[in-house]
Amino acid sequence: MAVGELVDGVGAVAARGRAKALVVLCVMQLMIILDGTVVTVALPTIQGDLGFSQAGLAWVMNSYLIAFAGLLLLAGRIGDLVGSKRVFVAGLGLFTAASLWCGLATDAGALIAGRFLQGVGGALASAVILGMIVNLFPAPGEQARAMGVYSFTAASGASIGLIFGGVITQTIGWHWAFLINVPIGLAALVFAVRLLAHQPGLGLANGADVVGAVLVTAGLSLAVYTIVQTAEPQATLPRTLLEATAAVLLLTAFVVRQARIKNPLLALRIFRKRQLTVANLIVVLLFAAGFGFQFTTALYVQRVLGYDSLTTGLAFLPAPLMNALMSLSLAPRLTVRFGPRKMLIAGLLVFLLALLWISRAPVDGSYVVDVGPVLAVMGAGIGVAIPAAIMLAMSGADPSDAGLASGLNNTAQQAGAAVGTAVLATLAASTTAGRAAEGELLALRDGYGAAWLAAAGFVLAAAVLAVTMLRKTATVGGREYDERP
Repeated sequence: MAVGELVDGVGAVAARGRAKALVVLCVMQLMIILDGTVVTVALPTIQGDLGFSQAGLAWVMNSYLIAFAGLLLLAGRIGDLVGSKRVFVAGLGLFTAASLWCGLATDAGALIAGRFLQGVGGALASAVILGMIVNLFPAPGEQARAMGVYSFTAASGASIGLIFGGVITQTIGWHWAFLINVPIGLAALVFAVRLLAHQPGLGLANGADVVGAVLVTAGLSLAVYTIVQTAEPQATLPRTLLEATAAVLLLTAFVVRQARIKNPLLALRIFRKRQLTVANLIVVLLFAAGFGFQFTTALYVQRVLGYDSLTTGLAFLPAPLMNALMSLSLAPRLTVRFGPRKMLIAGLLVFLLALLWISRAPVDGSYVVDVGPVLAVMGAGIGVAIPAAIMLAMSGADPSDAGLASGLNNTAQQAGAAVGTAVLATLAASTTAGRAAEGELLALRDGYGAAWLAAAGFVLAAAVLAVTMLRKTATVGGREYDERP
């Protein structure tokens, strides 16, 4: 009996240790996602202080997101080679140092450089988090609960970032949107070193495709840069075509290289899995619409409705509240009952409703009618759609490709966020410039309206893909769903 009690006690201590380790991993993931959006409500202040142009302002977000998306695959591969704990700690350290750099930035170039370094650190840490969670919680029930916490962190972090960004900017200044990461990051570093178990890697002799990482990062960066530059006065058609062609060539070279080398950064065979491929395309569209929506909506309530930073941040509160309700409570139970495909379609349609609703918001819009309910509906739709899309993408991979599928899904999320923000910000800026004769406020509203309709187009395309292309049987919680339309 005493031996049994001792074993139970040791198990309880181990469980508490794993729970603490999960907290450390999710805190880092939350910091990464928060920094993708926490500065959104501070953008007008940053623009005034550092002299950004309207289209160039998107680079405060995109320099971070592009580095993140472009390096995720390489970061995951490095984790396999040298050990996930080492890569996580290195990424967390770099992210914390880059946050200090951003907080002390005094010009636009310094801030963009710091944001890029934040993206590098975030990619190193984030790429290995899912794999570490799987290793910490191998039992199916524990792993499902741990993944639920992770999914909520991923789904609600963007909205929470908008709230924190507003409070921090209004009370202590936009610099602290970055500086607040320093003490949190240092504390997370201490606990990460103590709580995370070291797992030896395969060894660097197996190779990491640095050339492939350079090609995909450069190609994606140039593609987003080309989109952003189309709204600048100096943009010309020949220059735009040249930049777009160069981006396509870089990305094509990456694909060709992956098909030929022995240890590719991205094994192309994974795209033979139809469900995985389609689900990741849906993730790209969903995150493009979601991040772009929040970026343009934050600017609308500030520049058109006249909200200050604090009020803007608090205005977004309905989104994470509804997100938490859905992703942590209702969505898991509904998914087990109806299956992930049906829940994905339902979530996309709810999100589409929110975008069409806000696209009609007038110059003298009301929060009670035109903003708050939209954010609540958006939070509900995202809270259902994102976990379902990630679940479908991961269930479409073979167990041996779980790590690769995780890295690919993270890349789809961040690439969608970067490209979506660039496209919608550029569309809003160009539409506003073209309608300047209507008056400043009306032109701004028209610009954001055009961006919201474009986001609705992304979501509609994702819904069409889900209805027509996701036909493979999925397994959730040990139960099979034949989800053929």
